[in-house]
This record gives sequence, C-alpha cells and structure tokens, in this order.
Amino acid sequence: MQKRILAGTFIRQVFASAQTEARIPEAVASISALLRQRHRLAPGTADDFTVRTQADIGATATTTSRSLTALLASVASISLLVGGIGIMNIMLVSVTERTREIGIRLAIGARSRDVLRQFLLEAVVLSVAGGLLGIALGLALAQVAGRALHLATTVSVASVALAFLFSSVVGVFFGWYPARKAARLNPIEALHYE
Repeated sequence: MQKRILAGTFIRQVFASAQTEARIPEAVASISALLRQRHRLAPGTADDFTVRTQADIGATATTTSRSLTALLASVASISLLVGGIGIMNIMLVSVTERTREIGIRLAIGARSRDVLRQFLLEAVVLSVAGGLLGIALGLALAQVAGRALHLATTVSVASVALAFLFSSVVGVFFGWYPARKAARLNPIEALHYE
C-alpha cells in the first residue's frame, strides 16, 4: 500500500514507548543511535529523522494554543474598539439631534450631572444590548458549529460574564465623551439650536 498508493519507500512514523517515564531520555538516545546506524549516517552528519517525545508534542501544542489565543484576543480587541467607536458615533448623533431637548432640560433645572448620567445610561444600554445580542449569537454559532463538525462545544459561564462586563465597560468608556459634551452644553445656545 505504501509503495503503490502513497509512493513512499520509507516508513514515515514509528511509535514507541519507554518502560517508565524516567527511561524516556534513554529510549530516545537508543532509538536515535539505531536509526543513525540503519540510515548509515556518518558521525558528525545531521540526522535525517526526528525523534519526538510526548513532552515535545505537548510543548508544540501549548505554543500553538498560545498563538491562537493571542490572535483571537487581538481580533476581539479590534472588535471592541470598532464597537466602541460605533457607540460613540451613535451617541454623538443623538446629542446633536437632541440639543434642543437638552437645552430645555438644563433651562428648567436639570443639572449637568443629570444630563451626563442620562447619556451614560443610554450608552451602557446600547452596549449591554449589543453584548446580549453577541452572547446569544455566539451561543447559537457554537451549537451550529458543534453539530456541523460533530464536536461537543462548551461555553464557560466565566467567558460569557467577562464578555458581558467588557461590553458594559466599552459602553461607559466610549459613551463618556458624548455624555460629557451633552452635559456641558450652554442652555441658551442649545435652545437656539435648529
């Protein structure tokens, strides 16, 4: 099969096990020496084979996992930034469209901190609604992917809570500037705004 279908003239992998974990280095050295002898490698030439242990494979898997985690974290950070800028733009448009309303509120006795609180609350509501929608979409996609790939998918409550917390923080952070702008409006100028 190897010669006719895979067009290979050598064995690609051999699995071996040591009698105990403490004897793994000895087994690796023995296997390397035997392979060098069978491949007729002269002393000082590089090996034309690789001997890997479970520890090596585990280290490679850990490195790959860390790289993927960093990649996903950077994508999530960019998504949060874009979402935050979107919230800030929506809130700035809202402040501009409601300048007259803000002026009336300030003219009849509302304090700047009341207006600030109102717009911060609106930004948080926007971001929390977006966070809840994202959580629902993520859970649904995890289920669909699990069924399509025949894998068991699990979503940890901690990651969902962390995502929800971040969406709220993004709302407050990016909603602060528009809320502050609304709170600092001059009531007389705001009432004349068309």
